[in-house]
Amino acid sequence: MLPRTLARWRRFRAPLALACLGFLALAPFTAGSARADFRVCNGTQSLVGVAVGYRAEGGWTAEGWWQIPATTCKSVIEGPLASRYYYLYAEDQDGRGLWAGNVNFCVADKEFKIVDVKDCFARGFQKLGFREYDTGEQGSWMVQLTEAPRGEATNP
Repeated sequence: MLPRTLARWRRFRAPLALACLGFLALAPFTAGSARADFRVCNGTQSLVGVAVGYRAEGGWTAEGWWQIPATTCKSVIEGPLASRYYYLYAEDQDGRGLWAGNVNFCVADKEFKIVDVKDCFARGFQKLGFREYDTGEQGSWMVQLTEAPRGEATNP
């Protein structure tokens, strides 16, 4: 009985070895899809501008503007998340969608990275309300922006 089992093993050994090698060769590509990030997905039919706020070593920080085309996703913070709470402000180019909240951060008209949330106007910035997201200290998080009912702004 043992010799028959060995013969069977020899018959399947080469295909099994090839399958294992194929899996190992693909592993680096599949690991990229499980990467840790703070991602924003635009589920609307409009281009959306996004700004994000978070607590960093240097203090409260806001960054923007990422332009996210309709029905696409973008990582706005790459790598494992270092904080539990992140804040998001987004608006679409058509003025129909607004995703905001009541946590204020300083922002600028053009691309920006601003440290500190005090004296926005005195420092030449605007102040906008961002929505808080409790990531529960997970390594990654995704926010899905969706269409608002006609005539209404979205504030999830």
